[in-house]
Amino acid sequence: MTVPSVNALSVAVAAVPAAAVPAAPMPLTPMPLVESRSRVATVIRDLALLTRPRIAVMVLATVAAAAWITGGPPAEPARLGWLLVGTVLVAASSSIANQILERETDRRMERTACRPLAAGRLGTLPAVAAAAVLFVVGFGIANLAGGLGAAVVAAATWLLYVLVYTPLKPLSPLNTAVGAVAGALPVAIGWFGAGGPARFMAGDVRATLAVAALGTVLYLWQFPHFMAIAWLYRRQYAAAGLKMLTVVDPSGLRAAGQALAASLAMVPAALVLAVPSGSIRLFLAAAAATITYACVTLHFAVRRDDASARLLLFTSLGVLLGLLAAAVTLA
Repeated sequence: MTVPSVNALSVAVAAVPAAAVPAAPMPLTPMPLVESRSRVATVIRDLALLTRPRIAVMVLATVAAAAWITGGPPAEPARLGWLLVGTVLVAASSSIANQILERETDRRMERTACRPLAAGRLGTLPAVAAAAVLFVVGFGIANLAGGLGAAVVAAATWLLYVLVYTPLKPLSPLNTAVGAVAGALPVAIGWFGAGGPARFMAGDVRATLAVAALGTVLYLWQFPHFMAIAWLYRRQYAAAGLKMLTVVDPSGLRAAGQALAASLAMVPAALVLAVPSGSIRLFLAAAAATITYACVTLHFAVRRDDASARLLLFTSLGVLLGLLAAAVTLA
């Protein structure tokens, strides 16, 4: 049998009518729609980077737990809901303002270089406008829903985080202690929003004691949490010129000592949470959570490596959520 030559095959193919050759399949999704979806996805991602929803969720959980501890189940859930809305708007504003001030240092860190301001996808003026609008609206909602005291605390948290903590980061490792105050203040938002001052003046000091203990716990909790992050990204912080404790002391000994001291102090502070209610279950839950946290922090203090820092970071999140849930459900 004779094999057709290449020329013969070419002639045969050319002789096939054009209609007989199947056309290339058309894209299932029109290109403009694909581009539109891509733009929407980019906007959503940038909004998440700007407002940092994971931090906002922790703030809201703190405010809600403090309000519950102060006044029990809310008689007006909608009022608490609006207080949370106002709080999260102020928190989002502070996050944007922080990124406005840190846009240059963010460009020098791999973990933050993709933020909209650092990457140049968002201009400074629109960001300033967004931060201002969110702050004003959030302050107003917090004032209407939780009273002037709650709104003033939200504003104080914004000022401390943006105008003190953020500028202090390139100057001194004390920035962590200042930032921890800003992180603990949302407890007072919940206390004010649930009528804490009126209850205290009426002689009900138990709720105020529990909320004060929660605020202390939250303040101390942040040191191991932040030191784990500072260790994991110590080289990036150094490249950005930020004076984290792991940068000024590369051995990690000072960071480990500070984290361990705070975690040990957390144990008695968390146990005080159970005193007003006399709940044995809350006492045991607080003891288990904080002792676990102290053990994991000790592991980091001894090892001072990325694996132990990462374990401490994830443990810190679980411990805080567990303590907040126990304070609400077991008291």
